[in-house]
Amino acid sequence: MRLPISWKEHPFLFNSFKIKQKTQIELIKNLGIEFVFVDLEKSSVPPLSKVVIEKVDDAAPNANLDVLSAQMSENKLNRIEYLQRLRRDLQKTEQQFGRSVAMMRSLISKLQLRPLNAINDAQELVSDMAEQLLNSDNLVLHLMADAKDDDGIYHHSLNVALLSMMVAKELEWSRNDIEAVGLGALFHDTGKLKVPTQLMRKKTPLTQPEMNFIKQHPTMGVGLLRLADNFPSSALDIVRDHHELLDGSGYPRGLTEEGIGLPTQLVAAVNLYDQLCHPDGQIKARTPYAALAHIYKNYKQKLNQAAIGKLIKMLGIYPPGSIVELSSGQFAMVMAVNLEKILFPRILVYDAQVPKDQAPIVDLETEGLTIVRCIAPSALPEKIHNYLSPRERVSYYFGNSAKP
Repeated sequence: MRLPISWKEHPFLFNSFKIKQKTQIELIKNLGIEFVFVDLEKSSVPPLSKVVIEKVDDAAPNANLDVLSAQMSENKLNRIEYLQRLRRDLQKTEQQFGRSVAMMRSLISKLQLRPLNAINDAQELVSDMAEQLLNSDNLVLHLMADAKDDDGIYHHSLNVALLSMMVAKELEWSRNDIEAVGLGALFHDTGKLKVPTQLMRKKTPLTQPEMNFIKQHPTMGVGLLRLADNFPSSALDIVRDHHELLDGSGYPRGLTEEGIGLPTQLVAAVNLYDQLCHPDGQIKARTPYAALAHIYKNYKQKLNQAAIGKLIKMLGIYPPGSIVELSSGQFAMVMAVNLEKILFPRILVYDAQVPKDQAPIVDLETEGLTIVRCIAPSALPEKIHNYLSPRERVSYYFGNSAKP
């Protein structure tokens, strides 16, 4: 059901919710409203008859409703304060992500003129990421704002580095190995800097010669990185082979599993996921949910399944950026996944009575809600789409979790 009054004029957390208890009905009656909106199709029980309703009304306890209403209002205020902390956490994470993007942009620009400095800066960035990843409790993977066109390669590189390091941690690799994976992933697409921009952003299908040229970007990336003699060879293998597949169908060398190192296999899996969510040129981006499903279904013989399994476990069934329908009938966008509670992501919920900048970000576990299904952003009504603002290209970064 949905209440026809402002969000601030009642003690419930949402304007739309499912009636589960008689006391909820009594509280609604005490609001002094003449009607509510009811969707019988979403009801789990048939409507009561008039006789039954009258009997229930006669038996309804009223003495403690004021106390209960006051308790719910206090709880709602506490939730609003918690929401504000979540938003502050998200702002801090976005600021940190912005600094990382700026640092990434700077080190790429240095690569050809001052390669040693560029690699040193990159190692510092990766070391800082590893420090937070390995030594912070209650890490949360947050959804970041859309990338600008000119920042696409930096967002993609950071995404692949971050997720690869997280998967390596889940696989219990050493810190040195985690940092090597991060460094290789950070530079894996460096060779695309040698590809003309108009070719990377071409809106019409690529010709075969154009495709063949773009497929040389791993080799071109190795050429750039060899300008710096301090770039680790293990990370260089990742740059060269991140498009190789276990069955030999990858490029540029057509290697099979025996010729592809485990760090490279890991980055190849993460890179494909992010590439599906964050594509170049004319390719339409997939939702995170659809990207994971596509990889799981079609790449069993092509990608390292241990890495894929950890990636799916880490992101959850509904990764940040997914648009979902809730058991309450509301629509929401998954904003963050707590790595210790991946089945209960944080969601931004659409409520027409709540201003967009105050939209509740809630924990599914706390609110007793479940996700019914994942839907494409294009399937949303326009007003809900504008409210939730689904990301056209999904980017992630991690931060610490606020305490409820």
